[in-house]
Amino acid sequence: MTVAVSDRTPAPPLVVGRDLPPGPHLPQTAQMLLWFLAIVPFSRWCRRHYGSTFTINLPFNGLVVQVCDPHGVRQVFAAPPDDARAGEANLVLQPLLGSRSVLLLDGAEHLRERRRMLPAFHGDRLQALRPLIEEITLDELRRWRTGHELALRGPMQRITLEVILRAVFGVDKGAQLSDMRDALGALLSTNGQVGLLPGLRHDWGPRSPWGRFLRNRARVDDLVYRLIRERRAEVEHTADSARSDILHTLLLARDADDGRSMTDAELHDELLTLLVAGHETTATALTWFFVLVLRHPAALHRLREEVEAGASTEWLDACIRETLRVRPVIPVVARRLYAPLQVAGRVLPAGVAVAPNILVTQRSETVFDGALSFRPERFLGSRPDPGTYFPFGGGTRRCLGAAFAHAEMRAVITTVLQHATLRPVGRDERIRRRAVTRVPRRGGRVRVTRLAV
Repeated sequence: MTVAVSDRTPAPPLVVGRDLPPGPHLPQTAQMLLWFLAIVPFSRWCRRHYGSTFTINLPFNGLVVQVCDPHGVRQVFAAPPDDARAGEANLVLQPLLGSRSVLLLDGAEHLRERRRMLPAFHGDRLQALRPLIEEITLDELRRWRTGHELALRGPMQRITLEVILRAVFGVDKGAQLSDMRDALGALLSTNGQVGLLPGLRHDWGPRSPWGRFLRNRARVDDLVYRLIRERRAEVEHTADSARSDILHTLLLARDADDGRSMTDAELHDELLTLLVAGHETTATALTWFFVLVLRHPAALHRLREEVEAGASTEWLDACIRETLRVRPVIPVVARRLYAPLQVAGRVLPAGVAVAPNILVTQRSETVFDGALSFRPERFLGSRPDPGTYFPFGGGTRRCLGAAFAHAEMRAVITTVLQHATLRPVGRDERIRRRAVTRVPRRGGRVRVTRLAV
């Protein structure tokens, strides 16, 4: 497999030491290990010692200014897209997503691609997918047994992968569905930390981590391109299709300026982007939701009452937002500066990476009262401030699939609560790093005490 490399304007050279915020003086390798293995205590230690804006030094990333100040976060998100480039900061994901992913594009290219994808996430289309998500969740619940103990993260991953295969890719045939499920599952399981560190990208045969990843990626490429060709032929020969999946919508999308449709390569990269962005992250968020709600009986009781009444999702939405606040799945979002930018009272130079820190900002006592406590009521009757609550990023780069993820979580949670009763097992679960996400260390262990499926 050949990994395409897009043509990009080289980042401007960084003038080291030019008005950068202070930070730890540890060797670069030591900072990398702390960042990868102990991001929560390391970030909190840096904030205590150096303030709400501090600089760390990482291999492959260089100097990264971490922003934990709400005003500074808003300044980063409001920066002109050509001056603060998120695509440049996400290049580490290129081997997995491809060079045409909306996550890796910047400037006019990014805005054009984003506009073409937006109709796929329209509210009416998301609502039409709810019965399918409920059906997939019920299929998973039928695998459970009353009295058995399980780690929720596995079932939630199976649900979110199936949602992507059927609601996003539109795969609904036996053998094709099975092949895609196996291939995509294998690809996701082999990516891990390998794709994040360019120094580990060496193919030493099919048993080496990168070699396994390349072969799994080639298998996925073959299946996805074959699916795109089949579906494109279907669109060309069927004037009026009843399909509601996201791939169908993307095949119909046209550029607002020249009327051009998406190429096979563009569709391929965006499908993989939706897979990566919507599988692990949503499964982890769902797991954290149950980990937290099951340990707060009053919140759970109120949630069950709301689900049984069926007239509102106000408390459910507040619980989802509080879960994403206190246990954000992604710790930071990043931009590479191509022009100086004023952030939190400093003018940061071009060339530096700047990263609004979701993990620290959303769990800061100076931002949220009782920040480490699970209090969904804080989100009742008010809209979250984008400078203090940004689990899906912000500005023009806010996650395209945020509404889809929220709708999917609603459907899955409601279905589980209607048909099962769960009890937490053991003590509160600590945070463990898995690739770019933060997952429950024990996988969200629960006992099933009731099933009605």
